[in-house]
Amino acid sequence: MKELRELLRDLREDHDLKQKEVARYLNVSQQTYSNYERGHRDIPVCVVVKLAKYYKVSTDYLLSVETDYLGNTNLKRPYLDHITLHDVLYDIQRLKRDNRKDLVRYISYLKAVPHYEAEERKRQTADGKKQERKK
Repeated sequence: MKELRELLRDLREDHDLKQKEVARYLNVSQQTYSNYERGHRDIPVCVVVKLAKYYKVSTDYLLSVETDYLGNTNLKRPYLDHITLHDVLYDIQRLKRDNRKDLVRYISYLKAVPHYEAEERKRQTADGKKQERKK
């Protein structure tokens, strides 16, 4: 598991940001922020919260809290084979607006299919029982 300081550096580099830019957002000096990333200075809780909002990740993710509830936003953990949710979301964001709408409709369709199949089986079972009674 990565330490907070390592995650901060990774996130900053993934977003192509300089320490000075993140420091400006946090209203601290570049040296202070550098000390956060190098582990030479403790990071206040209020800074962790601001960074979570800035990078749009959870504080649980930044603090490396392992949770299995559905709301977990660890986007870097493998989600399906070697693909992470971060990869999926990145690809979705690069789609054109109409394609994103189509994707949302397709997801809704997929969520409804098992429900539809279960309802169809119930209907067929009920129809079969009705036909047996008629005989």
